[in-house]
Amino acid sequence: MQKRILVTGGAGFIGSHLCGRLLGEGHDVLCVDNFFTGSRRNVQPYMQSSPGFELLRHDITLPLHVEVDEIYNLACPASPIHYQHDPVQTIKTSVLGAIHMLGLAKRLRCRILQSSTSEVYGDPEIHPQTEDYRGRVSVFGPRACYDEGKRCAETLFFDYRRQHHLAVRVARIFNTYGPNMHPNDGRVVSNFIVQALRNEPITIYGEGEQTRSFCYVDDLVEGLMRLMNVPGDVPLPVNIGNPTEITIGELARLVIDLTGSRSQIVRRPLPEDDPTRRRPDIERARELLKWRPKVSLEDGLEHTIAYFDRLIAGQADPVLPLPSLAT
Repeated sequence: MQKRILVTGGAGFIGSHLCGRLLGEGHDVLCVDNFFTGSRRNVQPYMQSSPGFELLRHDITLPLHVEVDEIYNLACPASPIHYQHDPVQTIKTSVLGAIHMLGLAKRLRCRILQSSTSEVYGDPEIHPQTEDYRGRVSVFGPRACYDEGKRCAETLFFDYRRQHHLAVRVARIFNTYGPNMHPNDGRVVSNFIVQALRNEPITIYGEGEQTRSFCYVDDLVEGLMRLMNVPGDVPLPVNIGNPTEITIGELARLVIDLTGSRSQIVRRPLPEDDPTRRRPDIERARELLKWRPKVSLEDGLEHTIAYFDRLIAGQADPVLPLPSLAT
């Protein structure tokens, strides 16, 4: 059935891929973004070729009055450089944005999905992280504006479910990478690839022994859509990420190998509150959504490297649509 679907943050990295998938399935998409970190260029192909696509500049810290059948709430800066630039606005986007989108969903009686984050676990004491783990988060550190903002948004979603019987979905997204990432967003994958392609020193914080688990964007979008469309009530959050764990040092060496770079690794002090280990337990997603990531880290990195290589060389616009690897 064709739907009109609202995607907040739809001009961002993940949002632009989600808009493309939804359009490809025959839906109409209303993309809402204030362009703090998103870019019109990320959705320009849809504006030119998809009559069912509509772009609206709007900040969800303000009320929004539209008519839609579903809501994906992805609006919020996700990289530390961006969300620490204006921490008060980050909290407002997470909390006020959730209130306004939940209010809209309540009025329309439509299903709504919240893009939460693995950052709600903070620097975890258990490994891998299961959804019932309550986290170890600093409430006053430099990352708290994002971590605690997302935790509060989750509370709001489940309170609306209990109090107003709203059909909510909460996805805890782990590290994601792929085309349409901003080359200067400060995330480890984009940092390493850009530095390697330019043969610049690759910066590792600490000894590089901290771990992350990286999910290719096609897999992530597939997980979000399955969570939105799963029938029945979903009274708990769902981890969506790739459980394959790698140290930051190993990632740096892999990127150097895949790019054929002459870059050397340099080390800098660890940032405050930087998690030492991060890996999702995805058993709930496997059982509930019949979902698991399919794209290997090497394949995803090769595709992402090719994107950044063309972008840096000026031979392709950053919005160049690329074929899906998650088949």
